Amino acid sequence: MDRLDNTVRPYPWGSTTAIPELLGTAPTGEPQAEMWMGAHPGAPSRTARGPLNELIDAAPVRELGAAAVDTFGPRLPFLLKLLAAGAPLSLQVHPDLAQARAGFAAEEAGGIPIDSPHRTYKDANHKPELICALTPFTGLCGFRTPIEAAGFIGALGVDSLKPYVDLLDVRPEDAALREVMTALLTADRERMVHTVAEAAAAAARLGGAHAPYAALAHHYPSDPGVIAAMLLNHVELQPGEALFLGAGVPHAYLDGLGVEIMANSDNVLRCGLTPKHIDVPELLKIVRFEPNEPAVLRPRTSASGEEIYDTPVDEFRLSRFVRSRGAAPTDLTAPTPQILLAVAGRPKASGVTLSPGESVFVPADETTELSGTGTVFRATVVA
Repeated sequence: MDRLDNTVRPYPWGSTTAIPELLGTAPTGEPQAEMWMGAHPGAPSRTARGPLNELIDAAPVRELGAAAVDTFGPRLPFLLKLLAAGAPLSLQVHPDLAQARAGFAAEEAGGIPIDSPHRTYKDANHKPELICALTPFTGLCGFRTPIEAAGFIGALGVDSLKPYVDLLDVRPEDAALREVMTALLTADRERMVHTVAEAAAAAARLGGAHAPYAALAHHYPSDPGVIAAMLLNHVELQPGEALFLGAGVPHAYLDGLGVEIMANSDNVLRCGLTPKHIDVPELLKIVRFEPNEPAVLRPRTSASGEEIYDTPVDEFRLSRFVRSRGAAPTDLTAPTPQILLAVAGRPKASGVTLSPGESVFVPADETTELSGTGTVFRATVVA
């Protein structure tokens, strides 16, 4: 197996303390948003044998196993992360596989440079993802029912929001959500400044369920995405709970530290809470305008003590082991690639001691035994 040396991405929304606290290192004062573990070409993990993506490119079957290569091609199909949100991420949505392939092909044919700020599709893959909380973790996920959204926004008592409330009250559900989201995405930002300010002040006065949206407006004071966010469910995860985010479901992470795993893709369509480009016509094709109360995932426990977070995708499978003192070693040998990430204690992977935040890549079919005390997340594929 290969001990991984991983890159921490300093995105502005990142916490300055959460990842350093886990790693036991001193904060730098700069945001540390995500630590990437995998073979993504943008920041591949480093090993004593070389960058992980280069190892896989040189011998995909040896590193990934024949079944994974047959199913997903000669690449690691997932990316594992530590994600530390100290401020809200952008409101966003991801395409399904067919949409990603069609969108990528169209932009390639149109000659749009891959690094253009107006480029929507960076690759031809979908991007389902799972976030598992390590600390209390908050986010937005899926649409409220229009009636619930109308009551929530109407309670603010902001006159300029009444047309949106009326739309939500009288239209069929999918049409109501589509019309209001479209109106917000195409609204004149200068005119929305006052509306967002009034809504934020009202949300702060009301407190309770409205308080998170006042905080959003603090970070994005003139962004119509603050109002769009009120169409979504507010979700609170406790440590060990997870949330699966499929195609077409609008979402945003707000605060907390978690382990995130996703299909290896960069396809993100933003809906708000961002200064970046918003491709409104394409976004309206991708978003699923249907109420979707988020289902908080809790793991099922196998006979071996593995706690598995079940999802409807094959590109990744996330599980964890919470090992107590004196527990018997667990055989983790598998015909698929694995990344093991310690988040507590000092467990051992085949004798390699892992401190919190440390990880290893285990090639397919390599004999691997987990021992010692602590908590380890296991990322692999279903193939």
